Amino acid sequence: MLHIVNKSPYERNSLTSCLAHAGKGGALILIEDAVYAATRGNVAESAIRRALGDLPVYALGPDLEARGMQGSVIDGVKVVDFGGFVELVAEHRTNQSWL
Repeated sequence: MLHIVNKSPYERNSLTSCLAHAGKGGALILIEDAVYAATRGNVAESAIRRALGDLPVYALGPDLEARGMQGSVIDGVKVVDFGGFVELVAEHRTNQSWL
């Protein structure tokens, strides 16, 4: 399953809820304001580092760039473009958006 989070970890608990239910075998992509969670020094950094042990974590590159965060991505988080996002959606049989 591909887990899609679009809310900032400063605004909502969407990422926390997602990680509590994601488990192993899926993937997580952070889009829109959720890309803040993919950066060093944010409130969710430790949660993302732990999650990297269980599932691949991706961040949408254009959203990182729009927020000026492309140089602060946590090691291990893979940055993808829109085409990569589409590939992830197509690759996973099911998708879950966490609002």
